[in-house]
Amino acid sequence: MIRDHFRILTVDITSGKGKVVTLEGRDTEAGGSGLAALLFNQYGHPDRPWDDPEQPLIFAIGPLTGYFPLMSKTVCGFKSPYHDQYGESHAGGRSAFSLRFADLDGLVITGKAKRPSYLSIGSRHLELEDVHYMWGVDLKKSGKMLRKMIGGSGHRTILRIGPAGENLSAYACITVDTYRRFGRLGAGAVMGSKNLKAIAIIGDGVFDLPEGKAYPKLFDDVHQKLTTTDMMDKYHNLGTAVNVAVLNEIRALPIRNLQRTSDPTIKGITGETLADETLLRNKACAGCPVGCIHIGFVREKFMEPNQYLYHQVSYDHEPVFATGAMLGMTNAFSMLGIIDVVEKMGLDVMSAGVALAWATEALEKGVISEKETLVSLKFDDAAGYKTAVQHLGLGTNDFYRLLAQGTMKAARQYGGEDFACVLGQEMGGYATGEVFFTSQALGFRHSHLDTGGYSFDQKHEDKNVTQAVDFLVKDEQGRVLLTSMVACLFARGVYKDELLAECLDALGYTTLAGNMQQVAQHVQKMRWRLRLSTGFDPQKVKIPKRFTEVTNWKGKVDEKFLNDLMQAYAKRILDLAKDEEK
Repeated sequence: MIRDHFRILTVDITSGKGKVVTLEGRDTEAGGSGLAALLFNQYGHPDRPWDDPEQPLIFAIGPLTGYFPLMSKTVCGFKSPYHDQYGESHAGGRSAFSLRFADLDGLVITGKAKRPSYLSIGSRHLELEDVHYMWGVDLKKSGKMLRKMIGGSGHRTILRIGPAGENLSAYACITVDTYRRFGRLGAGAVMGSKNLKAIAIIGDGVFDLPEGKAYPKLFDDVHQKLTTTDMMDKYHNLGTAVNVAVLNEIRALPIRNLQRTSDPTIKGITGETLADETLLRNKACAGCPVGCIHIGFVREKFMEPNQYLYHQVSYDHEPVFATGAMLGMTNAFSMLGIIDVVEKMGLDVMSAGVALAWATEALEKGVISEKETLVSLKFDDAAGYKTAVQHLGLGTNDFYRLLAQGTMKAARQYGGEDFACVLGQEMGGYATGEVFFTSQALGFRHSHLDTGGYSFDQKHEDKNVTQAVDFLVKDEQGRVLLTSMVACLFARGVYKDELLAECLDALGYTTLAGNMQQVAQHVQKMRWRLRLSTGFDPQKVKIPKRFTEVTNWKGKVDEKFLNDLMQAYAKRILDLAKDEEK
C-alpha cells in the first residue's frame, strides 16, 4: 500500500530493543539520500565523534523501490571515520528489496553491543545474537557461516564486515550479499565501532501493487527500454571495465600512482581481456534485468599436488583501476588475486589500491622503508601487494594503522604529500582533467559519481569556470533526485524527469511527481548544510601537486584553471548551504 509517510525501524543495540516510528517528509525528502539526511538530522550528533555509540548508522530506500526496474539501491548515511563528517555510501544487491519486503523505508541503528553481535530484523521480528567467535574471521568465511545460520534466500540480505571494519579502518566497507558494497568513507568501521559483525534483513512481508492497467503497462515500457535498446548494453556486455582501454587510449587512465596516464602494457587488464580470459558469469542486483556485475575467477594451489581452489571475484572499472592500473599490474589473474584479498579483508578497493600505490612510490623514493611496509612493494608485483593488503586490513603495525586512516594522513607524517593521489578521499579512476579533479575533491561524497565531471572534461575543450561550475551544481542536483528515488545511477539515461514523474504518478505520489525539481534542490541544499555542520570547509580543500603534473589528450593540466574552479565551486557549495538555512 502506498503511504505518504516514512516507516522507520530504530534499533538500540545496547539494549537490543527497537521500535517502529513514522516520519513525515515523503513529499519533501522523497527517500534515499533525502531520507538519510533527514534521519541524521533527527538522530545524529554533529558535535560528537564518529564512533560515539549514539551516532546512527542509517539505511534508506526510496518511493520507487520494488516497483520499477533498477530502483535497486540503498543509501547508507553515517558520520564518517575518514573525515569525521556526515557521509553517504550506496549499494545494491538485495538490500533495497529486503527493506521494502520488511515493510520499512529506513533502518536506524544506534548504541554499541556488549559483545560482537549479529542483528536480524524483518517485518515481524528483531533479534540480536552474540557471534564473538566470528570476530577476526575474514569476510568470505563469515559469509558462509552466516548463510548457514540464517538460511533461506529470496528477499533476504546479509550486510557484514571483515577484519578491516573490526580494526576501525577508515577504508572499511560493508559487503552486501557478497558482490556489492557500501564501499567508501568507512561505513564498515561504523559497524565495527558498534560491535556489529553483520546485519540480516529478512523481507518476510508482502506489499500490494497498484490496481488497474496503467502501472503494468508503464512497468513494461520501462523494462523494454532497459533491455531491448542499446542504452544499457555497455553495462551488461563488457561492463564498466570497458573504460580501461578507452581511457588508456586518450591518456586519461591513472597508472602507477598517476605517474602516467597511458601504457601499452595495460592490455593485460582491459575489459576485453577480462571477458575473454576470466569471466565466468554476469549477476544482477534484485529488481535489475541488466546484469552489470561481472564475476571472474582466480585459482590458488591447494595442499595436494596439482590441486587448485577457484575463487569467484567481481570486477568493474574501479577495482581494475585501483588494483590494476594504479599498481602497474599487467596480468588479469594477478590483479583479480589482489581484489580477492581486498574483499576478504573488507576494504574499499579504491582506497586500498590508491594507498598502496602511494606506498610503493614512497618506498621507491626512500620516503619510507621496508621497516614500515614489512614487505617489498614493487609495481606489478602481485605477491607483495596481497601481503600488504592483509597488513592494511589487520593494522599490523603503526604504519599500516595510520595508512588505513587515509593516505594523506600517512603522507603528512612520513612525507610524500605531493604524490598522494587524494581528492577528498583516494581518487577515482579518471585522469580526465580539471573538472573531474575539482568535482571529486569537493563533491559531497568525494565520489566520481557525485557528478559527471569526467564526462564534462571529455566534451569541453574551453576553460569556462562559470560554465563548468554551473554544470557541476546542476548535474549533482539531478543525481540527488535519482539517489532519493533510489535508482541505480547506471540507469540515469533512462530515468529522465518525465519518466520519473510518470512512475511516481502511477504509484499515487502525485504531489511528489509534480514537485520533483523543488525536492531535488531542497535535498541537495539540505545535504550540504548537514555536511558543513559536521565540519566540512570546501575552501580549505587542497589538491596535491601530482594532479597538476598530469598530461592527457588535452595536454598538461592547467593549474590556474584548476585553482579557479576549486575556488568558484567552493563558493557555490557555501552559497547552497546558506540558501537552505534561510
